[in-house]
Amino acid sequence: MHRLTKAQARRIAVRAQMLDARRPTELLAVVRQLTLLQIDPTAAVAPTADLVAWSRLGSTYGPAELKQALEHDRTLFELGALVRPTSDLGLYLAGAADWPSYDRQRAWLRDNDRFRRDILERLGSSGPLSSRDIPDSCVVPWASSGWTNNRNVTQMMEFLMMRGEVAIAGRVGRERLWDLAERVYPPDVVVPSVEEAERRKNERRLASLGIARKKTRATPIEPVDVGEAGEPAVVEGVKGDWRVDPAALGDDFEGRTALLSPFDRLVHDRVRAQELFDFEYTLEMYKPAAKRRWGYFALPILHEDQLVGKLDAAADRKASVLRVNAIHRDVKFPRTMTKAVEAELDELASWLGLSAIVSS
Repeated sequence: MHRLTKAQARRIAVRAQMLDARRPTELLAVVRQLTLLQIDPTAAVAPTADLVAWSRLGSTYGPAELKQALEHDRTLFELGALVRPTSDLGLYLAGAADWPSYDRQRAWLRDNDRFRRDILERLGSSGPLSSRDIPDSCVVPWASSGWTNNRNVTQMMEFLMMRGEVAIAGRVGRERLWDLAERVYPPDVVVPSVEEAERRKNERRLASLGIARKKTRATPIEPVDVGEAGEPAVVEGVKGDWRVDPAALGDDFEGRTALLSPFDRLVHDRVRAQELFDFEYTLEMYKPAAKRRWGYFALPILHEDQLVGKLDAAADRKASVLRVNAIHRDVKFPRTMTKAVEAELDELASWLGLSAIVSS
């Protein structure tokens, strides 16, 4: 049982997320360590996948690198709104042929098997296509109370992607281009058993987080718990047991200042952020403006091993300025911290190609 102080736990988490002073130099190395980049269309400052990459790599990173890796080098792949390293592909194809597991979804897929085969035949003869280029020949429409209601082609493509039958070959703007998986994925992918894949995914996730709960609440997109991976630990002043990556242990730490996406994995688990960093955060883009405390797309501010505030800012590309509405300080900013945050703001504006920073 490892007994950690909060400061030690925070430093483990920051190092694991490549947010300490030792910056990585390659996008592929970043995605391999983090295990994923989340795709989200919100670009108040920059798309979150790019913002996460910039937070690690700095201004040497350009969004064209992500497109190159996904669509040409094929060192990364997109699955379910997440970009992952192709070296992990087999872990996500394990059990794919048996997907979905819910009876309602299985029945819809079975009732529309002719629709499924129509799509595969069209992709086979026509190459990459967007959903709008694929005819809807479903027999039983997809029924939902949400935005997917009667979006039969979109729903079928999502199903076939999760089954490993089709894959995202690229994008035109935000629109996905679909193709047969065999033409997108490498032919020599080793697919382990479902049990082995789950074990390795838990190990990979723990390595990316450094420290996590063995079991916790379910979360959308990606779990935040790690099962039996790693070794048991307790954190001083925090109830409950943790799992820690033994490779992440050690007192060697040199921090830096970073501006993070709201979807950044350092803060994505809001409960862990509160427990380890005493950091309260809610993404407020879905709230009415009058009810927002920190802003539409506030960026968490990391300084060394502490989350110290939120930056309410937006990129005004027409005016070529980064508009800073507020910097919400969770702690008192000494002069050195203020200068470090200002330097990161300058770097962000420069990376975005904006000519000035304007404070409201």
